[in-house]
Amino acid sequence: MPEPTPPERERHLIRYSGRGGFSPGIADRAGGSTVITEDGRELLDFTSGQMSAILGHGHPEIVATVREQVGRLDHLYSGMLSRPVLDLARRLSETLPAPLEKAMLLTTGAESNEAALRMAKLVTGRHEIVSFARSWHGMTGAAANATYVAGRTGYGPAAPGNFALPVPDRFRPDLVDADGELDWRRQLDLGFDLIDAQSVGSLAACLVEPILSSGGVIDLPPGYLAALRDKCHERGMLLIVDEAQTGLCRTGDWYAFERDGKRASGATGEGIIPDILTLSKTLGAGLPLAAVLTSEAIEQEAHDRGFLFFTTHVNDPLPAAVGNTVLDVLIRDRLDERARELGDRLQGGLLELAERHKVIGDVRGRGLLVGLELVDVGRGGRSDGRSGDADALGGAVTRRCADLGLHMNIVQLPGMGGIFRIAPPLTASDAEIDRGVAILDEALTAETS
Repeated sequence: MPEPTPPERERHLIRYSGRGGFSPGIADRAGGSTVITEDGRELLDFTSGQMSAILGHGHPEIVATVREQVGRLDHLYSGMLSRPVLDLARRLSETLPAPLEKAMLLTTGAESNEAALRMAKLVTGRHEIVSFARSWHGMTGAAANATYVAGRTGYGPAAPGNFALPVPDRFRPDLVDADGELDWRRQLDLGFDLIDAQSVGSLAACLVEPILSSGGVIDLPPGYLAALRDKCHERGMLLIVDEAQTGLCRTGDWYAFERDGKRASGATGEGIIPDILTLSKTLGAGLPLAAVLTSEAIEQEAHDRGFLFFTTHVNDPLPAAVGNTVLDVLIRDRLDERARELGDRLQGGLLELAERHKVIGDVRGRGLLVGLELVDVGRGGRSDGRSGDADALGGAVTRRCADLGLHMNIVQLPGMGGIFRIAPPLTASDAEIDRGVAILDEALTAETS
């Protein structure tokens, strides 16, 4: 009997998501918070595409910018500059506290992290890199070596000099104080004791997300970034903050690190400012645009040492023009405030679900980057211990949500399948937030009853 013909999506495409597959259906078009498939099904998009479309799909001002700019100036020799690039570099620096005033525009988060790590190694003259044990910084060279949440098995030896720092997970703490709460200061001390023991004296930088997204939506405790900065600077390391998913209003602040430091407006605070900041995803609102920002002193030292990161699409005018429009909309529509309001509404709805669904163990996050963690509780509320049921339930709920018209992003990694990463567009309506919560409620009810 002949083998059945594989579906069209499996016939010619390389699968690239580990052991997972492609989402069901073929997307045909999208608008706002909705994706429509070829067969006419509408999906409420609670992932903002790949966490990027913060202004929703097909935002009219983004569409107009692309149409105008592609006919005027789209791509240049990488050594040439254009007005959109100069304007975006200046305007990004104006959203940030001093001394972050030097910018480089690239295409993806992995590429921006690659450039930041390369710069840090050159400026410090060292090579060792520290990142979290559940980090995700990209799938290219140095970024992949600093990524621990997945993708390490089977690819041969990692580059020497990469060290993992324990994750300050307050829901599942590994070190606790007398009250049973996460003792992150002792955890951080222990982490650096181990790093110091392994280092050959060449610590260059620490690369971290202020909220570990793929790592389970783990929000660093208040004060953690300041303590981490001090650990870095004591050792002559640079602190690189990866705000690919948290930057540009998603968390309710323009940048997530601002919660623990001085705001761009000049308000007083501890001044938790990265030595290097990386952006992507949200900066292009769905188009490939990323950035590296640093101080004049670091940029000058890198230049004096011959910093080289010459790529085909560095400082391209078309995506830079889109980035300028993104800033226009974020500022005009006060989307940082809107993200806080919608985030409160979303978390409030999810917390109400947690009161009725015992499988919801935790709701966490900031603004419109929210995590919901399922726990291993059997059907009908019977405890099954740590049997792995949460992973299976997470997959089932994800599929049920899709059937009901909601695209929910699950962290589909071993041992983390029960953690939902929820990130609707900042332009979503109150009604869309409520509808998404209602669909999740229906899916949980169906899969746990």
